[in-house]
Amino acid sequence: MPLEEINCNSVNKNRDNNMQHTKQFYIVTFLLSLLLIACHSNSQQASARTSKSNFKGTPITTPPMPLVYDTMAPQNREIIAQLDKFYAAQVRAGFNGNVLIGYKGHIIYERAYGYSNRERKIPLGPNSSCQLASVTKTFTGAAILYLHQHKHLDIDQPVTAYIKDFPYPNITLRMLLDHRSGLPDYTKWVPNYNSDQRTPIYNDEMLRLMTKNRPHLEFKADTRFTYCNTNYAVLAKVIEVVTEMKYSDFMTQYIFQPLGMMHTFVYDPAKGLPGDAAISYRYNWVREPDMFADGVYGDKGIYSTPEDMYRWDQSFYRNTLLNPETIDLAYGPCSFERPGVKNYGLGWRMLCFPNGNKVIYHNGWWHGNNTSFYRLIKDNFTIVVLGNKFNKSIYRHAGAICNIVRGTSADGTTDGEE
Repeated sequence: MPLEEINCNSVNKNRDNNMQHTKQFYIVTFLLSLLLIACHSNSQQASARTSKSNFKGTPITTPPMPLVYDTMAPQNREIIAQLDKFYAAQVRAGFNGNVLIGYKGHIIYERAYGYSNRERKIPLGPNSSCQLASVTKTFTGAAILYLHQHKHLDIDQPVTAYIKDFPYPNITLRMLLDHRSGLPDYTKWVPNYNSDQRTPIYNDEMLRLMTKNRPHLEFKADTRFTYCNTNYAVLAKVIEVVTEMKYSDFMTQYIFQPLGMMHTFVYDPAKGLPGDAAISYRYNWVREPDMFADGVYGDKGIYSTPEDMYRWDQSFYRNTLLNPETIDLAYGPCSFERPGVKNYGLGWRMLCFPNGNKVIYHNGWWHGNNTSFYRLIKDNFTIVVLGNKFNKSIYRHAGAICNIVRGTSADGTTDGEE
């Protein structure tokens, strides 16, 4: 073979090899670039997940309260027998729900009546989470006051200090807390601007519709009281802005878990209910479907159990989340804006009697869920009734229970006002 041919073949082979190596080099380099980009992207995403919020709240350091039962004392056995008789009559009249009664830090009565899921014959139990409806406001209000107490916000600042495009500049956080804002209820005006009544919306969408359409105020801010769900939906958004956390994440991390409320959560219709949560039923056992307002939280949306609610109740006696000064702020002052003893604090309904005694409570009603959370704070006497089948008589249970437990009538029995 001619030398030239050998050299040529050799050159061609070397060139082919070099080209092959070059191709391989570029392929490897390209793949490594993709890998580096992917790693960098994942690193950024991980960083975003871990540094999404720079909020550094003051965590609860007190251990969760152990539940203490006192059902064996002779006087309590008699009370239990009378309560069982009372609730047997309530069940015959249609009551379906959970009941817990605490007295001076001890649980003296706890019962579950009926179904969590009637179609599957799943009974209610101590861990069956029920929709609290407007009792959720006690959590949203306390969360705002916690942030106020630790100087992350100021309740006397306008909402626009936290939500820049909020369309009503003269409304403060305090006016939202005590329902003196004049805002119209979103459950009534959103349908005017949103034709889809079935798909749940969330707080951001509600606020977008409010900013765009500016529904008329019902009255000039801070001139009178009118109970309004919009107030607490806006407060939930303020919590998110201040903490840079989702409302559900903040509540879980700073309230539910530290207090040992392991069966309490914020409902998200996109995720649905966990298996141990109670289904909402109409009076005739027809399920209540989700609708547009079910994604909005802060005014409602928290699910809990009676035992978790008792932990929540007792946390105020132990100053676990809020200090005494902030709790006094929440419970008053009582302005007696209407004739009688009824009033509203910052997140709580109140019955304020001339002798200085107070009943701190909140009721709830959303779809088929009726709830009553009734606290006679002078005696550390708590009544929790969580119903998941519509039954308005739940709001009248407190008076009968007071008669049974204390042997005297309780002044200011709730009348079903939600």
